[in-house]
Amino acid sequence: MPMAVAIEAKARGYTVIAMALEPLAEKSLASYVDEIKWIHVGKFGKLIDSLKKCGVKKAVMAGKVSKTLLYKSKITPDLRAVKLLFSLKDRKDDSILLAIAKELGDEGIELLDITLFSTGLLMPEGVLTKNRPSDDEQKDIEFGWKMAKEIGRLDIGQTVVVKNRAVMAVEAIEGTDEAIKRGGKLAGEGAVVVKVSKPNQDMRFDVPAVGLQTLSAMQEVNARVLCVEANKSLLLNKEKILEEAKIAGISIVGYSG
Repeated sequence: MPMAVAIEAKARGYTVIAMALEPLAEKSLASYVDEIKWIHVGKFGKLIDSLKKCGVKKAVMAGKVSKTLLYKSKITPDLRAVKLLFSLKDRKDDSILLAIAKELGDEGIELLDITLFSTGLLMPEGVLTKNRPSDDEQKDIEFGWKMAKEIGRLDIGQTVVVKNRAVMAVEAIEGTDEAIKRGGKLAGEGAVVVKVSKPNQDMRFDVPAVGLQTLSAMQEVNARVLCVEANKSLLLNKEKILEEAKIAGISIVGYSG
């Protein structure tokens, strides 16, 4: 995703400077941007300082930083990150990201809607694959949609795995791929994966996205359908993912409820 955003931003005349978070960002990102700064995850003060030294006035969050890093890693947050975390009423995704957005804004850095630079990645409406969901799978899509929207409203996660109108797994801190594997194992085979935006999705961050890793997780557990919210989610590596889905016999659907 960072590469795709950088390509589109440069095409629109922006000078693109990447604040690449170590150890998460890929080294190849450097060849897609005008300048790159490597900053360790948790060093929020250094991130702000680097943005200001580079004269950055507009920023986009692209890619994923797993919240599990807060709980099970040896990453040490700097003083500014610690202050931000202790200022929160809770550690839900929106609470953390809104606090980061406010800190950036206070420093004169506007956080932009990621879809401004990923227009070609937006999930279209309809069935994208030759494999179409069966009538029974369509019922699972409709059921899963309601469940996923509800966990999104509670800011728990964005994905549910369902089968025969029963919830096999709900995404929480582990992320989409691990939720798919867990739910798929419980379902046996033929699970339906539904991923949606939150009811009041802030398009500046945490926009739902699926890619080849999502499909790989589904293949591992013989899941059958991937349903993603149309026009409010991002589909990465579209041509490749459709090719892999055809081989695996997986249906991919853009749905808006």
